[in-house]
Amino acid sequence: MELMFMGTGDAQQVPLTGCDCIACERARRDPRFRRGPSSMLVRCDDEATLLDAGVTQLEQRFGVNEIRRILLTHYHVDHVQGLFSLRWGIGDRIPVFGPPDEQGCDDLYKHPRRLDFQPPMTPFQPVAMGALRVTALPLNHSRPTFGYLLECNGQSVAYLTDTGDLPDATRDFLHGRRLDHMVMDCTQPPRDQPPLNHSDLNTVLRVRDQLRPTQTWLTHISHDTDAWLMLNDLPDGVRAAADGAWIRV
Repeated sequence: MELMFMGTGDAQQVPLTGCDCIACERARRDPRFRRGPSSMLVRCDDEATLLDAGVTQLEQRFGVNEIRRILLTHYHVDHVQGLFSLRWGIGDRIPVFGPPDEQGCDDLYKHPRRLDFQPPMTPFQPVAMGALRVTALPLNHSRPTFGYLLECNGQSVAYLTDTGDLPDATRDFLHGRRLDHMVMDCTQPPRDQPPLNHSDLNTVLRVRDQLRPTQTWLTHISHDTDAWLMLNDLPDGVRAAADGAWIRV
């Protein structure tokens, strides 16, 4: 199983328009430090699965029938905006899985075209999608949101964004499971009071201590978190993800 961070930023992205903090200035000088909307590409036995679709122009980045399925965490625009152009064109229909949200986003449900929206997955019940085994995990956010446990050929990755900490049921489900990698929302640097619908670094480290993944990756990173990371070190086994970086499990 291989995974690529297509985007690692929050809704504001990095650099933030009009901001002159050290992180935004660095990202303007060096494209390696820019962050687009959080999303991932998963390759398992030569099948491509997308985790969220916030990156735009997906129809130009992939072959006509290359994307086999899309797993949405939720229907905020920065996680689905790539679907608005991907739905047009000629090709096989693309199954789209997501949490139970009757509103969706704008007119995606009304005019899906190539997008084949599937019934919501049942939390904590694994589903085979080709060689990939996918389990939906409820998260804490401002609208219905799923994280996902991905398993392929004995390897496992937990993808957990957008979320403020973890619901007890999700933490209990993951506790004691072997996790090769955990990718988690780290919208804010360490705070005395964590944000309501996202996680700060203190929250991520607490979850890491509870679940004990081999490697923890920070995603959904704001310019505030980047500025903090420029001046501080992370513990061993914890890294900030970067757009375009690959994980080979």
